[in-house]
Amino acid sequence: MQNFGKRIKELRQSAGMTQQQLAERIWVSKAAISNYELYDRNPSPEILIKLAKVFHVSTDYLLGVEDEETPTLKLNDLTDEDIQILEDVAALLRKKNMAHSHPKSKKHEQEH
Repeated sequence: MQNFGKRIKELRQSAGMTQQQLAERIWVSKAAISNYELYDRNPSPEILIKLAKVFHVSTDYLLGVEDEETPTLKLNDLTDEDIQILEDVAALLRKKNMAHSHPKSKKHEQEH
């Protein structure tokens, strides 16, 4: 679990989520998320599975058993071109979701 806290924080930030938002998604407190990221506490197996589902990675990746994020989608019967299209669509959706999770205030837009 050496890299667990670092990986959770990186995944959370790349998803554009706050600790509070992640906590609400997996039904734990914000303090629990902070403790995971600071290596002060380890999650239960149930919470580990919830985190893997939220970030679409394997539990092995979260635990540091695997070094690369493994998609939970089965892509082995797709062509390289198909996989690239899916990766491009996923990148666009992440960008869209980040924009929706950090909307600019009307006041900020009027100032610029």
